[in-house]
Amino acid sequence: MVEQRRQPLMPRLGLIWHFCVGDGVPRRSFAVAAVVGSILNLINQGDALMGTGHLDFTKLALTFLVPYCVATYGAVAYRLRATHRVSQERSE
Repeated sequence: MVEQRRQPLMPRLGLIWHFCVGDGVPRRSFAVAAVVGSILNLINQGDALMGTGHLDFTKLALTFLVPYCVATYGAVAYRLRATHRVSQERSE
């Protein structure tokens, strides 16, 4: 089994931040959140959105925020794994 060395925490956090805000990730995550959040809001608060119920703004915000965070996490995790794989191939 190959021994894996982990990066120190601060440079790793910098890399994670770079992946979160760079290379189109925010734009793609926003698009996912807009589509998924809209569908989920129609499902979960359809009566309020159609005017027959009470609109819960906390639920409304979270219904868009959660898909944004999940899409961003997926993109960052993929890029971290790809970066790790490339650095392993170079060290061999």
